[in-house]
Order: sequence, then structure tokens, then C-alpha cells
Amino acid sequence: MLNAQPQPGHSAPNAVDATMHTYSIRLRPGQDLKTELESLVKQQRIGAGAILTCVGSLTDVTIRLANQEKGSVWKGHFEIVSLVGTLSVNGSHIHLSVSDSTGRTIGGHLLEGCTVYTTAELLIGVMPDIEYVREIDPTFGYQELAIRKRKRK
Repeated sequence: MLNAQPQPGHSAPNAVDATMHTYSIRLRPGQDLKTELESLVKQQRIGAGAILTCVGSLTDVTIRLANQEKGSVWKGHFEIVSLVGTLSVNGSHIHLSVSDSTGRTIGGHLLEGCTVYTTAELLIGVMPDIEYVREIDPTFGYQELAIRKRKRK
């Protein structure tokens, strides 16, 4: 049974309620997955968004593996088995998993250099009442997600 109580010495996470609308997108052969996502975020001025689902295929894959400083590159034909992340004009955080023709699966931080092979079909959720920002977390010194209610003009 799930214990919803915070553990001693830990506080409960702050959850922020928000309504959502969606964008459905199809990327075409030759397009770069990360570049196109960044373009959508800028064009639509997305302050708080999430990748809800993505299916498709890639010919080139460039990701940064866990705890590595530089990206790694694979060439071939790959199925997108997972694309997840938070999107914001203030900084996005996206992870990609792909499988090859043998079913071997790799994953990590999405970088530029992931070229669409036949298609990439995405559903993006956007929460217009909140905004994602990145703030230094003193635990490790990385810029991590902070959620803010969006100010109405």
C-alpha cells in the first residue's frame, strides 16, 4: 500500500494544480527532434509544458548518458520507445529512449542530432496558468525545476 505520509526529516512535495490544453504535432523525415521541440516552445511561448507521448523513428541519435559530461552518437535505424520531459522557454529537460533492430534500448538526455527517419508523432500538454523556471538546488548545484503560478497581465 502506498504511504502518502512524508518520511521523517522529509517534507511532502508541493503539488501545483493546473488546467491543460494540448498540441498535436507530426515531425517529418530529416527534421531534428530537439530543434523542432525548442522551436515549438519558443513559437508558442510555452511557460510550462510536458511531453505526453511520442512515437516514431530516428536515423541518428545523440543523447547524453547518465552522469556523463558529453553526448554520445549512434547511427542506424531506431524506434522511439519513450520521450518524456518538461518544456519551458525558461529551460526544458527532456529524456529519450530508443531501441534498435535487436530490441537493445538506450536512453538519456535529448541533444541536438536526433534526426527523424519516417515520422515523430507528439502530443504536448501546456499549462497556461503556471510557469516552469530553473533554480540552483544547493544539494548538487544543478539548476532544477521550480513551479510558479503565472502572473496575469
